[in-house]
Amino acid sequence: MTERNENNEQIDSSNLNTKQEEETVQQELLPAQAIVDDGEVKRVYFAGFWLRFWAYLADLLIIGSLNRILIHPIFKFYNGTDDLWFSAEAFLTGLVFFIYFVLMTKYLNQTLGKMIFGLKVVALKEETESISWSTVLFRELIGRYISKVTWVGYVLAGLLPKKQALHDVFADTSVVLVRR
Repeated sequence: MTERNENNEQIDSSNLNTKQEEETVQQELLPAQAIVDDGEVKRVYFAGFWLRFWAYLADLLIIGSLNRILIHPIFKFYNGTDDLWFSAEAFLTGLVFFIYFVLMTKYLNQTLGKMIFGLKVVALKEETESISWSTVLFRELIGRYISKVTWVGYVLAGLLPKKQALHDVFADTSVVLVRR
């Protein structure tokens, strides 16, 4: 069976099907070419539970040091009760904790603990390299609070395929290993 092309020339329909198949294959390869840079395929390795755990401990050490330098000297000579859960000192140390994570994640996509272990926070659905304010605030304030209260949220990083903790699932982010 023969068909005619744009120039009204006769062509064999069997050739037409192979050309369509070649175009389909080329279209399927286009997204893979976006990953290839200078002939090298970039692979993404998600950071598992233990790497994230050690990075988080390093961050807690840094935050604790900041609190000892900035907050605790202010309240050293304060004669109020330190037993209160909602004391001014507890509020300010919590504020330092959240400001540290929000600002470091927004501007550098990693905290100092993540830098030490070669980790970086990435947004899975955003196409820009920097994470939007809404994503960072949701991840670090609301999501991290929920993960911190339930503790199961952090364990999920060892179980899910993209190694996401609960706050990563909520914010649609993940932590990846950075090439050194």
